[in-house]
This record gives sequence, C-alpha cells and structure tokens, in this order.
Amino acid sequence: MSNSSEIQLIECPRDAIQGIGGFIPTGKKITYINELLASRLFDYIDFGSFVSPKAVPQLADTVEVLEGLEKGKTKLLAIVANERGAQAASVLEKIDYLGYPFSISETFQQRNANSSVYESFERVKGICDLIQGNKQELVVYISMAFGNPYGDLWHEDLVIEWMDRLSTLGIKRFSIADTTSEASADAISSLYRLVAKEFSNVDLSLHLHARVEEALLKVEAGYNAGCRRFEGAFLGYGGCPFAKDDLVGNIPMELLLDRFEKGNLEQNVKLMDAFQTMIRHGVI
Repeated sequence: MSNSSEIQLIECPRDAIQGIGGFIPTGKKITYINELLASRLFDYIDFGSFVSPKAVPQLADTVEVLEGLEKGKTKLLAIVANERGAQAASVLEKIDYLGYPFSISETFQQRNANSSVYESFERVKGICDLIQGNKQELVVYISMAFGNPYGDLWHEDLVIEWMDRLSTLGIKRFSIADTTSEASADAISSLYRLVAKEFSNVDLSLHLHARVEEALLKVEAGYNAGCRRFEGAFLGYGGCPFAKDDLVGNIPMELLLDRFEKGNLEQNVKLMDAFQTMIRHGVI
C-alpha cells in the first residue's frame, strides 16, 4: 500500500459539471465546492473556467462562484482557452493556477478551442506573458496524450516533442490527459515512465478518463509508473463536451480516496452526498 502522505489528489468539479444541461444554481455550486475545500483532502480544486458562456453555459457564473468560496490552504485552478480568458482570470487573487488544455490532436484542438496546434502554442506563449510577474502559475494539460478517436497522427514522441517546446516557455506543471479514454493500462505505464524520465524537473499529474470497471487498473498503472498526483471527480462525472458524443467520465474520486487511504468513510460519503445534491438541482 502507498504512503498516503506522498499522494496528491486534484478534485475536478469543473470537469464534472461542465456538460450538464440544466443550469446548477450558483449557490449550490458554492456550497458544494466549499465542502470540498473544508475537507482539506485535496491539494487543489479545478473549480471553474473562463471560456465563452455560449460554449459552456454551465460555467458562466465562475466569477460569482469564486467570490463565494472560503479558501484555505487548498489551491484553486481555473481553465482558460485563450489570452482573453487568461486576462480575466489573472486579476483574481484567489486563483492560484490557470489550466490550459493543449491538444496534440489537430481535430480536437479545433473542436475544443477553434485553433490549430501551432496557434495553440502561440496562445500559451501569450498567456505566459500575461501572467508573468504575478503569483499565478500555468498548468498545461496535454490533451489526447494517449491517442485520439479521429485518426490524427499520434505517438509517444509527439507528446515529448510538444512538452519540450512548451517547456522552453517556462512551463513547470503538466497534466497528462487521456481525454477520451484511449489509453490502456500498458499505454499509461509506458508514456508516464517516458515523460517522467524526460522531464524530471517538472511537476506531473495524470488526468485519466475510464469506464468504472477499468478505473482502478489505470490508476494502478500510473502509480506503479511513478505517478503521485492524480485527478478525478466524484462518481466519475465529467468529460469534455467537445471531444466526442460517447463521453467517458473521470476517475471516480471516491475510488482514489479509498485506494490511497485519504479521509474516512463518513467524510467521503458526505462529500458524495453533497455532490449528488448539487447535481439534482441541475437536472430535475
């Protein structure tokens, strides 16, 4: 069994709720995320995003949600897709990290952010310039890191190539993302070991998507390959609404809490109940 203290967990309510159709009231989001913060189980929380409200209406209230959060030691992360979103987020002192989804699949980059991969690299460069000198740090998500469902070119060397280019911009945090659950356990082990070897001086996390029956197997593959920072969402909700029609959810956070012996049963059940309560107010 792993040492619980060496494991860092990132809870992603933003990813969990972004695709839900019925609008979840702002107050319910605030109440739920404050419960996550109060639990002190998570190293940071991916709470919202600064993208077009037309594209993701469920997160149009991100600023209002942020204002209601009772932040402690847990860090807060918000997703941005361009310099305009980064500019809006950069002036908000409660936000510690900006997360940028950088797809190495041309098709997904167009679907997700209406840009080519090379244009996306220029956006990262612009965002780095924007936040230079303030306390916020950029986390780059390498989307489609394990392949893609579109037939676009993919291989492990392509991941390394783009991470190397991004590192020249000063990026020190990467999340290796299996956006559409393309990865097998063997692929997770192989790529994570390679990335960790090539980029030993950066912070890495795994943002995996999996069907429930495969989730633990994928987590074990990542852990045995050396990963100590995992992302997930309660009940396995989530998935990018721009990826494909048949979405596969996040790694269930309750599975991660149990596997790495974080929290206790009563506390974890309370958080799951709080999540279900929030969701019900969006879909009923």
